[in-house]
Amino acid sequence: MCFRCRNVAGASNGRWKGGRTRHKAGYVMAWAPGHPRAGKGQYVFEHILMMEQVLGRYLLPGESVHHRNGVKDDNRLENLELWTRPQPTGIRVSDAIAWAREILERYAGQVDTSNNAHGLP
Repeated sequence: MCFRCRNVAGASNGRWKGGRTRHKAGYVMAWAPGHPRAGKGQYVFEHILMMEQVLGRYLLPGESVHHRNGVKDDNRLENLELWTRPQPTGIRVSDAIAWAREILERYAGQVDTSNNAHGLP
């Protein structure tokens, strides 16, 4: 690659592959410049982008996306679940109740992302 081509980003670059690449851990990454999770290379894990599209918002701290079948590049919606980090063990009952109320308020009216929540066969 010549020096000039090295500085050309996106579709203008001769090595452009449609904005998708594969992470060394096997996940598919999509080009998303300006996304809060985009690193130096402007790529974000595709399964995160898919879940954010379903939710209509960015993922919150403590939320993650799980591949139900364990296949890291299978980003079909029926294979993705939204997970949230549970409170640690040894929590006071009053704190557990407050946390449960917060979770209920946070996800009230949200799309169910569990198995077959989208009515797909």
